[in-house]
Amino acid sequence: MENSIKIPAEIGKRERYEMLLPQLEALLEAESDLIANMANMAAVLHENFENLWTGFYLWKEDSLVLGPFQGPLACTRIQMGKGVCGSSFERKESIIVPNVDEFPGHIACSSESRSEIVVPMYKDGKGVGVLDIDSKYLSAYDEVDQQYLEKLVEILLNCSK
Repeated sequence: MENSIKIPAEIGKRERYEMLLPQLEALLEAESDLIANMANMAAVLHENFENLWTGFYLWKEDSLVLGPFQGPLACTRIQMGKGVCGSSFERKESIIVPNVDEFPGHIACSSESRSEIVVPMYKDGKGVGVLDIDSKYLSAYDEVDQQYLEKLVEILLNCSK
């Protein structure tokens, strides 16, 4: 198996996701362990996009607990409804934050973070966690990211136990 999934940086965002999707799906389908798949998915997304932080929080013991990630140190626990992650998980909807300084109650794990996207993960109605991605650039994420990241989260949950 190839040890790297690398997409050309010079093509557009949608095209990068389109190239990445089948490769990441094949990678995830080869493994059923959720944590292993999260780790590889975080690495692939982080390597192929200019993210400051790419990772997961898992729902455990009434809070979101840090899971596999790429990037600088992160907050360890986030309560339901707190920050972008807790809000996304509570609302069961993705949240795009163009400027984290304008999000009420934003939890600043890194002072370099300027924008963020969070995709909640639910399987069979049960909360699993969130995919959280931060950028050091303002307005780094949009509906294209949301569309493809939601699809990737669905693939992740369907491939994993």
